[in-house]
Amino acid sequence: MTVKKMKTSSFKTIGLIGKPQHKKASQTMRECYAFLKEKGFKVIVDERVRRDVEIKGMLFDNVIGIGRLCDLAIVIGGDGNMLGAARILARDDIAVIGVNRGNLGFLTDLSPDNFKAPLLQVLEGNYQSEERFLLDVEIYSHGQLKSANSAVNEAILHPAKIAKMIEFAIYVDDNFMINQRSDGIIISTPTGSTAYSLSAGGPILTPKLNVLSLLSMYPHTLNSRPIVIDADSNICIEISQSNDIEMQVSCDSHVNLSVLSGDRVLIRKTKHSLKLVHPEHYSYFHVLQKKLGWGNKLY
Repeated sequence: MTVKKMKTSSFKTIGLIGKPQHKKASQTMRECYAFLKEKGFKVIVDERVRRDVEIKGMLFDNVIGIGRLCDLAIVIGGDGNMLGAARILARDDIAVIGVNRGNLGFLTDLSPDNFKAPLLQVLEGNYQSEERFLLDVEIYSHGQLKSANSAVNEAILHPAKIAKMIEFAIYVDDNFMINQRSDGIIISTPTGSTAYSLSAGGPILTPKLNVLSLLSMYPHTLNSRPIVIDADSNICIEISQSNDIEMQVSCDSHVNLSVLSGDRVLIRKTKHSLKLVHPEHYSYFHVLQKKLGWGNKLY
């Protein structure tokens, strides 16, 4: 992570991405829009929230357009909104920061009640920046690609409709690792290590690490353990022909890709990455202390 200090802002055009039909998020978006216009920035607003926030003279575009046209995107919502936007914005060279209008807010740094001062510091060039990698997920059937998507947090193989164990084998860089019979597996990035993986007992991975964690879900064996591997590895999950149910690979719990017996799931790090910016005094460990209660005294 690097701290950039500049005399003038490197941001000229700013995109605002919102949480549709959310009253408080819409209010924060209007406040942020007025603040940015007052400071002289060109602002493009997420067209999905047009009905919620439209003011005469507002420019609108979709998230793809914002990624291509803007230097900075401000996501106003929760971590889910940030994840959805990030999978699209990571394709372009755009910086991203979040205003938290959700619950935990691991990825959305700014408070909706006090966002102007720290945001102004960022706009003036005083900020920290870091890159977070994503995962490419591809599903193959009989050697043919049938579906694909990307994930910021994690890719999860699991039964589609009923709770039933599934059988599969995992290969890492074409090397056999394990045969598995379980409720599924969570393959998590460092960004996602504080999400679903953490709830399932996985390790917290600091953002600078170039690693992935593989965590089995309720395995039918006592010798299955979480494992952390190099993120530049290629992971292949071969689905056993013995499975008699439909399965899914869930990307960030937003996109579900159908998986059937005999399919192969390929997971690798994307070539592009998400460029996050944080206020100048941001600390990842402070976030953990605040969100997980690590700052509380034991007695």
